[in-house]
Amino acid sequence: MAFEGLSDRLQDVFRKLKGKGKITEDDVKSAMREVRLALLEADVNFKVVKDFTSKVRERAVGQEVLTSLTPGQQIVKIVHDEMTDLMGGSESKLVLGKSPAVIMAVGLQGAGKTTSAAKLANNLLKQGRRPLLVACDIYRPAAIKQLQVLGEQINVPVFAMGQNKPLDIAKASVEFAKSNNRDIIIIDTAGRLHIDEELMDELKDIKSALNPDEILLVVDAMTGQDAVNIAEAFNVDLGLTGLILTKLDGDSRGGAALSAKAVTGCPIKFVGMGEKLDALEVFHPDRMASRILGMGDVLSLVEKAQANIDEKKAKEMERKIRDLEFTLEDFLDQLQQVKSMGPLEDLIGMIPGMSKQLKGVKPDVDNNEIAKIEAIIRSMTLAERQEPNIINGSRKKRIARGSGTRVQDVNRLLKQFDESRRMMKQFADMGKKGKKGGLSMPKFPF
Repeated sequence: MAFEGLSDRLQDVFRKLKGKGKITEDDVKSAMREVRLALLEADVNFKVVKDFTSKVRERAVGQEVLTSLTPGQQIVKIVHDEMTDLMGGSESKLVLGKSPAVIMAVGLQGAGKTTSAAKLANNLLKQGRRPLLVACDIYRPAAIKQLQVLGEQINVPVFAMGQNKPLDIAKASVEFAKSNNRDIIIIDTAGRLHIDEELMDELKDIKSALNPDEILLVVDAMTGQDAVNIAEAFNVDLGLTGLILTKLDGDSRGGAALSAKAVTGCPIKFVGMGEKLDALEVFHPDRMASRILGMGDVLSLVEKAQANIDEKKAKEMERKIRDLEFTLEDFLDQLQQVKSMGPLEDLIGMIPGMSKQLKGVKPDVDNNEIAKIEAIIRSMTLAERQEPNIINGSRKKRIARGSGTRVQDVNRLLKQFDESRRMMKQFADMGKKGKKGGLSMPKFPF
């Protein structure tokens, strides 16, 4: 999980500060030494670390902080503010002027450039735009085919001209976009295993001919400081407008995200948080700082819910729960909606304080268990899903065979579904009457 190691270290530092009734200048210096070590271990650029800790220490030793009633919390706020500034201050939006607007996706091989181009197209499609993907990587085997397959998955057309020169393909794509009512062109350019003159000349030619609105460098966050060095080199030659950091979900250190803006001057515009084509998130420096410091990210959680959960369905579900009409068919639908929001571990990390509390505890909801529950429910007839009481011994054996599970698994699901349904009704009724109670939810098997 992104920033896991750094987050744990920083939270430990600030827990010690918060535990002190009074904080001295020496306490601040000691804490900053630990922060500095934590950032360096997270592979944050040395100069960036030095500047960051100096700024925090300068603000934290002021009288208004040290004499405050809550000095520990004040220092955490200072760190949050400085970390937000370090990563760019605020969201850096795409600046798309002309129509069709042109976005160049550039980067080295292996960074996830082609997949990121498709993810970006999917992101823009959801905003009501009409993107066109352009296959200009004619060197990597199967690169064109890969882009075409991804385009089909998200229902975005792909413009390709086989092994023609990338510059010719890029130029022709503009006319194709105009004649086919496409308002954004995303060019998947060629990459290399390393930066070389031939690669840069090709990219410069495309830039000169198309005058792109955005030149986005796709870099692998897992490479740490190498990602920042690569960004610097591309920026010098091309004048980047932003970065897409991929595999941030797999980088427990996060040094590239914390260093990139300060070193290159280029804002991080998007981060890849998974392999699925909807796993590209707009980068919000303030929200990322909150996640790192264990404050959660409620805004992102709400946005995910709004994007993935149907409001009308949610209201209907509430009514069904209250009237004890909630069925296994409804439960299956709810599972699908929760799954569409992303991995549960990531969602828990967005709830303030939860990631630390559940440290080392395997979430009850595990992907294999969810798959097992889905298989059991899908092996039932519609009548059985709507009225589980009719499921007798022979039906349970059939359901277990059909789902590749055991009869015990079917029994456990039915028992705990019944308990949960009754408990949900009690909570719904309490919420309706405005009562409070000390009931605890049963442990569900997923």
